[in-house]
Amino acid sequence: MRSGLVSARVNADNEGISTIIPDVSVVVPVHDEVESLPLLLEAIASTLSASQLSYEIICVDDGSTDGSDKFLKEQAQIRSDLKVVILRRNYGQTAAMAAGFNYALGEAIVTLDADLQNDPADIPMLLAKLEEGFDLVSGWRHKRQDAAISRLLPSKIANWLIGKITGVKLHDYGCSLKAYRSEVVADMNLYGELHRFLPALAYIEGARITEIPVRHHARRFGRSKYGIWRTFRVLMDLLTISFMKKFLTRPMHVFGLLGLISMVLGTGIGIYLTFVKLAFGEMIGNRPLLILAVLLLVTGVQLFCFGLLAELLMRTYHESQGRPIYRVREVVAKNGNSR
Repeated sequence: MRSGLVSARVNADNEGISTIIPDVSVVVPVHDEVESLPLLLEAIASTLSASQLSYEIICVDDGSTDGSDKFLKEQAQIRSDLKVVILRRNYGQTAAMAAGFNYALGEAIVTLDADLQNDPADIPMLLAKLEEGFDLVSGWRHKRQDAAISRLLPSKIANWLIGKITGVKLHDYGCSLKAYRSEVVADMNLYGELHRFLPALAYIEGARITEIPVRHHARRFGRSKYGIWRTFRVLMDLLTISFMKKFLTRPMHVFGLLGLISMVLGTGIGIYLTFVKLAFGEMIGNRPLLILAVLLLVTGVQLFCFGLLAELLMRTYHESQGRPIYRVREVVAKNGNSR
């Protein structure tokens, strides 16, 4: 997104076909929210029209069974601002958001839930914050309208833990209402439950991140799709993010170090047992230390090999996609153009 978002741009592809580039793409993952959708679409449209921004709404139906997909398809036939992506089955919110990002054309991308708990009226506030130079603006539901024990307490613990491990300290990682520059989204690949870690993923790519308070409403229709059972998957993804943040381009530094420590300990124990055997003639064949020495040596070799394999995989990952190991924010030259 560039300064002064006012009107859509027109971009010509290689075949000369013009594509309108809107200022804002609003991505909405949808799963069984047919009652909320009419109000949501009108709220988004009225807010962005009043802001004089060109926009598109991308609703991604994630295997709904309540008629949400049918309603969205009908609306897409009569609304020029709506694009509907129907997934073949329920893949989860991360996959739905990834699909929305892939179809988004806007210079800025805004995400929000379809249940009306996020307020579309806050979108201009997030976009204004992007204009200040940030790459990602995250919403903070500072007056959250959810159950205290089943939702608020686990959320507070999770936000604290995620901030400690990733180094990106936000009050509310779980808020879906976020605004991104399109180039930041293009650098991120989503898997598992990684949609809640988007700020951490963006931070790995060198994004400037901030957080602002947004409104949060009680659910008006249906029931929440979240539960305490998601905690295990979130913890596993948190470990993945932590590893990516520290060792994405240098996995040998963790596997190789652990392997080296294991081999040194195994070798040390082996030398000690050899000394005991030769100097004092003691039997060592039935001593647990011998088994431990062999285990440490074998484990050390395996970890070292894992490190080498991980290095090869990382090289393949970056080189096959032409993906650099760095991100350039701008280039400034005295006799050239800055960008």
